[in-house]
Amino acid sequence: MTSTIASIATIQLPAPTQVLTSSWCPDKDLLVVFYRVSHQTKMALYKMQGSKKWEVTIDSRQIGRAEVEVLGVAWSPDAQSLAVISNPPLVSVHSIQTGQVVNDIPFSQTAPLKLANVWWFREEKKVVGNGIPDIFKRGDSTTGSALAILRNLPLLDPMEDDATPLNSNDLFAFQGTRNRAAPTARTIPGSIASWPAFQQRRDDASIAAQAQTAQQAFPEEADKPDDTNLNSILAVADTYGQMHLFLEGSYLLGTLGIRETTYPRSVHKLREFFFAHIGSSAAGDADVVLFPYAAQLPYLATRHCREVARVSTAARELAGYAIQVVKDMRSAWFGTETQGGARLLGQKWVQALEERQTKEFGQEEAYGLLDLTCLLTTGRSSEALMDFLGSGEHMSERSMHKWETMMTEALVKLRDMAEQRVAPAVQRLHLLLQEVQGWATLPQYAVCNINPPTIEACLELAASAIILSSWLATTARKELLRFREFMKWLRYETSRGNATGDHPTPRPQHDILEVNEYLSSSLVVSPIDKWFLGLAAPIKRTALGVPSMDTANLKVAVKKAREALAQWDRGTQQQPVQPRDLPHIERNLDSLLHALASRCQEVFVEACKAAGRSAVVLRSPETVPVPGEAATDLPTGPAAPLVRERTVEDDSKASDAFGVLASCRAFTDRRRVHLFPSPQPDNFVHCLAMRPPLVGDGVGTGPSYLCLARLQQGLGALDTPPTIEVAVFECSVLEDVGGAGHAFELVDLDFFDGSLLVIVYRHPEQGECARIATVGYADLLYHTIPADGYVTGTTRGALMRDVLARVAGGQLPAVPTPIVQSRPLGVAFKTGAVKLAVNGRTGRRVACVLDGTGTVVEVLDMEAEEDEEDVEDEDEDDADAAEEGPE
Repeated sequence: MTSTIASIATIQLPAPTQVLTSSWCPDKDLLVVFYRVSHQTKMALYKMQGSKKWEVTIDSRQIGRAEVEVLGVAWSPDAQSLAVISNPPLVSVHSIQTGQVVNDIPFSQTAPLKLANVWWFREEKKVVGNGIPDIFKRGDSTTGSALAILRNLPLLDPMEDDATPLNSNDLFAFQGTRNRAAPTARTIPGSIASWPAFQQRRDDASIAAQAQTAQQAFPEEADKPDDTNLNSILAVADTYGQMHLFLEGSYLLGTLGIRETTYPRSVHKLREFFFAHIGSSAAGDADVVLFPYAAQLPYLATRHCREVARVSTAARELAGYAIQVVKDMRSAWFGTETQGGARLLGQKWVQALEERQTKEFGQEEAYGLLDLTCLLTTGRSSEALMDFLGSGEHMSERSMHKWETMMTEALVKLRDMAEQRVAPAVQRLHLLLQEVQGWATLPQYAVCNINPPTIEACLELAASAIILSSWLATTARKELLRFREFMKWLRYETSRGNATGDHPTPRPQHDILEVNEYLSSSLVVSPIDKWFLGLAAPIKRTALGVPSMDTANLKVAVKKAREALAQWDRGTQQQPVQPRDLPHIERNLDSLLHALASRCQEVFVEACKAAGRSAVVLRSPETVPVPGEAATDLPTGPAAPLVRERTVEDDSKASDAFGVLASCRAFTDRRRVHLFPSPQPDNFVHCLAMRPPLVGDGVGTGPSYLCLARLQQGLGALDTPPTIEVAVFECSVLEDVGGAGHAFELVDLDFFDGSLLVIVYRHPEQGECARIATVGYADLLYHTIPADGYVTGTTRGALMRDVLARVAGGQLPAVPTPIVQSRPLGVAFKTGAVKLAVNGRTGRRVACVLDGTGTVVEVLDMEAEEDEEDVEDEDEDDADAAEEGPE
């Protein structure tokens, strides 16, 4: 059963649309397009059959500038995410399930930086060693490492998401969250936002993940475990000769500096080696050099790269977790813009008492605490206080219950969060920092530039945060005890003041010392306030009574222990420990955690750039032409030259594509035809399809050609003379055997796979619609061009001129285009430019064509079964006949 080209769907788009070369998802029948609606750039995902799955807005992330120019898209190796680059400079990674942004990477605006291109490379899996498993490896973690220890610890409770929509229980519960403000996303501190880390990786930090409630557009792909994206590299090129690398699309690996005012038009990755074909930022595709810029990043080949990335991610998650917990504690204590805090209730109660003393009882100066203390110690109350305790406004059972509930919940929250969340999170962060401190002494991590004094400062801040968290839990526990005694006393005095002769006076159940302590130190101004106010300074252990390590040594400590043991045998009593006066110690836990996060972020930002610092340039083009200096003044627009490229990997596909000549072309004159050698290890074949610039309308003013070239490149070709082989097609169709070719206008083209090209062409003089066709290029006779005159700065435009000159001089043959199969497109493609996008993967084999107006996309199956096509045509004919009916 033969195959043919079949039309699947014609999609009518709402606005002029942009289709990119990489718009097709490699592993799924999905197509992504971009268009502008109401001054907003939209991205939409369509199924191959024409149905839209979702539509999202591409945000510029800049206030006052809504213009967004989408430049490229790259799909992740697992086909679950796609990275979109746009100007103003922004890289946004979207989920294909919903289209929502899962990670965005804004770039600095200090310089007029513009992004240019994007690629996403999967890791080349390579089996190394003698097959004996590493007994010290447990998954990705090494036994005894900080990450391995964290994996064995209990998971910390997840944070509540403020952006989670309210459900019926929250709306109608008696004590639910029906009164809370509209859900808003949490504000991420700047140090956490710019911290290099993987996206949503909380398992290494031993933090429980939140339950996923979002509805997925592709539920069949939700539960499939896949490590295809593991160690993949997202590469983003800008117009200033830099290529920014991100591990798994989120963790910054540094910048590979290539050359100023240039950027790579294509990049091939081979393990830790990068090969980039570069050209001037303002030049066209024809002014790109033939031979690539080659660089090696040795750090990528080591396990240390991923270890540092995972530790950085775990440290970021723990630091952000601790900061967010403290923020929630502060909101519970001090309140927010929409809700009051528990701390203000005591102040308001005392202010109401003093207001009654001054306004209703004529006191010039109000001393509410003095009257309360007098009532506690003597049992006698002033007239104003007696009236206040008997009033129903502030002393009703409902008001008392609300006060007691809010204070109890707030203090319990402070106690539990400080003890069960903040302290364990910072302890785990301290463990990670200790491992980083050990890395600073190892030569394997020297390229990370870890500064030992900075790590020492981070460890000191982390230790202080642990002490403050435990101290806060103890203080909150004492505060809760005293507050409960205060409420017992308050209820006792209220009952005693309202008692009559028929009801006996209730017995007191409160502790007078605890009540007095709460009145004097907690009712108006609480000691807990110091954990959220003041300066951020590390705690000196000597101020807490811990002996200094500078004055105490092991010999002195052993002497003191023996003296204490001797006194204990003699029956002497120990001296009572006097409490220390600690009000002078700064204990702002909130500011301390922000300072800790800022210092840690500096360490990991410097460490993440190790891959870029380890770069070794293996070869760089001698010259790169710039606009005005290039020998070609090439036209722009539809008449500009078309250049498409494809890299054939060093595998069986390359051998099949280029080794077929050995059996069917053995009789050819070997002085003119060169059989391309089989790809060597660490080499790849770079294929080019180039249409020279059109003259006039491209047809009728002279022959038009399609040049195919292939170059063997890679590590094995760095020190060898370059080999260039070309084949030339006339832009014509051979209708009859032995007859003349019928010229056509080549509108667009692209590589489909290792053996076929897809082209779109027209016959303008016949007035026909454009046609889409496949052209075989694997079985051609490629002619070797002497490479003596070519240097590493030679461009594709120079190669095209050389090839055309050889064709005109009869040194190279030009044959009609060997079209395998073709199909006419719709009426919308009769005139104007078109844009072609293809996906030649096995099992997909689809293409789409966008018309000149940008509003119609035709989707085609490039390998449909011919019988099915005939059946579809017959069904259409029957349907047309049924609609016409009998005459």
